[in-house]
Amino acid sequence: ARQGIIADIIDKRDAASTWSRAVGILPSSLRLLEPSGVTVKLLQTGIHVRGISAYYKGRKTMSALFDVEQPTLIALPQDETETILRESFEEYGGRVTYSCELTNISQTEDNVLVEFENKDQSSYDYVIGADGINSKVRESQNISFDGFIVPDEWSIADIELEDWENPDRFSIFINDDGIVAIVVPIGTDRYRVIANRPDALKHLPIPINITKIRREGNFHISVKQAASYQKGRVFLAGDSAHCHSPVGGRGMNLGMADAVDLARRFAQNDLTDYSTIRHAAGKEILELTERGRKIVSSKNPILKGAIRLTFTIIDNSPSLQRRVTNLILKG
Repeated sequence: ARQGIIADIIDKRDAASTWSRAVGILPSSLRLLEPSGVTVKLLQTGIHVRGISAYYKGRKTMSALFDVEQPTLIALPQDETETILRESFEEYGGRVTYSCELTNISQTEDNVLVEFENKDQSSYDYVIGADGINSKVRESQNISFDGFIVPDEWSIADIELEDWENPDRFSIFINDDGIVAIVVPIGTDRYRVIANRPDALKHLPIPINITKIRREGNFHISVKQAASYQKGRVFLAGDSAHCHSPVGGRGMNLGMADAVDLARRFAQNDLTDYSTIRHAAGKEILELTERGRKIVSSKNPILKGAIRLTFTIIDNSPSLQRRVTNLILKG
C-alpha cells in the first residue's frame, strides 16, 4: 500500500478476531515492519520480554537475559497485533472487507477469477491465500499440504495472575515425565500458558495466584508444508503454506516474513523466486521446531539429565547465555 498497490483483503468472519492466539513478535519481524510505522506502535503496546527462565521439576535452573542492545522480543495478543496492522493499512488507503467468503478460484495466463459465497465474481491480476491451515485458496489450486499431526494433545490457557515472579520473561517448566509447560507474559498481569498435555494449568509445578481465566482449550499440532507457495498467479503465505509446533514461537513471525517478502516482490515486479526462497525458509523452521519439540517433550532419562546439566552450565556462563538468547531471538 505504501508503494501504491492496495490489495482487496477479505475475511469470511463477521468482524476482526478477538482471540489472543500467537503472542510473540521477534526482533526480525519488528525490523521488517518498521518502514510501515507498525513497529513503533507494537513497541508502545506490547510487553518487552527481557529474558527466559527455565525450571526443572519446579526448581529454577537457568536464567538468561536478552541483549538489550537490539530490539527486544515483544509479547502481545495476536488480536491486538492484527488491530495495529489493520489500522496502519487503513492509513495507507486500504480496508478489510468482513463477511466475505471466497468459494472458488480459477485462473488463466492473464487473470484470476474469484467467486464469493454471495455468487458475485471478481477478476484480479493475482491472489494471495493467507487463509490458514485449512486454506481454501490452496485447496482450489490442488497444492498438496504434506506432513503429519502430532498424536499428543496440547493445551492453552489465557489467564490473569497476581504476583507472578517473571512478569517480563518466558518461563519454561520441564519434568521427567516429558510434560512441558511454558508461561509467556502478554499484558499487564496477563499470561499465556501452553502445555504438551491437556489442561495446561494443571501442569505448572509451582503455586500461582490466578485472578481470572479468559480462555482455555486443547489442540493437536499439525506439522505440514505446502509443496509449493505459488501456482501461476496464486500465492500462499503464512499458515496456508506451513504449520508447525509452537515451540520457539516462530509461526506468526514466519508468516510475516512471507508477506513482507511477497509484498516487496510485487512492488519491484519480480515474483520469480518467492516460492523457492520462502519454502526453504519454512522447511528450516519446521525442522528446527520439531527438534525442539522432541527434545523438551522427551521422557528419556539420559536426555532429561543432559537438559538439566545444560541449564546449569548455561546459568553459570554469560557467553553461553548470550548464544542461547541470540538463538531464541533469531528470526
